[in-house]
Amino acid sequence: MSSLALRTPPLRRDPMPPASIGEGLPHSALTPVFAGLRIGLHVLIIGLTGLVIVRTLLGAVPNPVTVVSLSLIFLASYVGGSELARRRRWRWVVPVWMAVLLVEWLALTLLAPDAAFIVFPLFFLQLHVLPLRAGIPLVLLSVLLTIWSMSFHVGLSLGATLGPLVGAVVAVAVGLGYRALLREAAERQNLIEDLLTTRTELAATARDAGTLAERERLAREIHDTVAQGLSSIQMLLHAAEGRVSDPAALDHLRLARDTAAANLQETRRFIRELTPPALDSQTLPGALARLAASAERTAPAGEKATRVSLHVTGDPVALPMSLETTLLRIAQGSLANVAQHAGANRAEVTLSYMSDEVALDIVDDGRGFTLTDAATQSPDSFGLVAIRQRVEALGGTFVLESAPDLGTAVAVRFPIREALA
Repeated sequence: MSSLALRTPPLRRDPMPPASIGEGLPHSALTPVFAGLRIGLHVLIIGLTGLVIVRTLLGAVPNPVTVVSLSLIFLASYVGGSELARRRRWRWVVPVWMAVLLVEWLALTLLAPDAAFIVFPLFFLQLHVLPLRAGIPLVLLSVLLTIWSMSFHVGLSLGATLGPLVGAVVAVAVGLGYRALLREAAERQNLIEDLLTTRTELAATARDAGTLAERERLAREIHDTVAQGLSSIQMLLHAAEGRVSDPAALDHLRLARDTAAANLQETRRFIRELTPPALDSQTLPGALARLAASAERTAPAGEKATRVSLHVTGDPVALPMSLETTLLRIAQGSLANVAQHAGANRAEVTLSYMSDEVALDIVDDGRGFTLTDAATQSPDSFGLVAIRQRVEALGGTFVLESAPDLGTAVAVRFPIREALA
């Protein structure tokens, strides 16, 4: 019985049949609630149909063979239609299933008045498997058919009229509450997934930042100790060569000096490998200048290259390697977006050193985009998210401005005092 799949209305406007109760949601605290609703509805429909069969066998209604046969056909249609709707997401399955059940139930009610009680779980079933715009009218039709069929057995009465009406109102109210519960469960699950994803990204960012900081520390320590010591040894040996006249001793001194020079060169290579390639032999403005020059030579096939200009304002100051690397990566990502998506004629990169902060602005005159679509539809949305995460990880601020045909501006700010602390 638990394998029967009752289908619920979609949470979004979707022409496809809605999912079954709780289906598609990972296990959560509400999973037992959805399972209870599903099993309870199955038990109610099968139990009321079984009651009709038992009452018929006890002689409560005429034509027992016809009533029992029709009851079994109704149960088979319910079980078979539920399985077919769960396994095959064809659009016509659910409407045809509901129509067949309604016709069979109406015929059964005309033969056995006890079958009228089956309409109450049918209310819930109709509201579960159909969107509201179709489920509510079908419930109202079922109410009218119930009143009409009962009039053949007991005539029109207040009880026979109010009973189905009250049941329909309760079913609609419960159905709306269930939809709200399902929507809240989906939103909660999405929030949990977002939190888990954010935690994973933060852990990766912290790990990368720790790796970068350790590499920077090792490069600094090697430069300040081993490299400086080898350089001093080399100079001392060179000075000693001018005071030694013994050819054999002079050869040993020159060999020692050459060995120190070779080790100093190898040490400097280690330092270069521990620092970002674009920053190992030049300052941040120099790295940005080289990036701007290379960006002008990069353009998608069939499109002209964007002219990139660099402006540096203020007095450059030495920044931590992690901050300089972040600024360089932001410029690389932004210029990559310009080259791939903007179709811009010009792009300007401005690096500003101020008394209390350092700023980087990348502005282009490309096609731009709608900001509301940036997080879901823009092809460079992942790059924008990555830039925002880099900035927030170092305590900076990120501003994005864009509009269709008006270009795009990316601005980031980092407080210098905090960066140097």
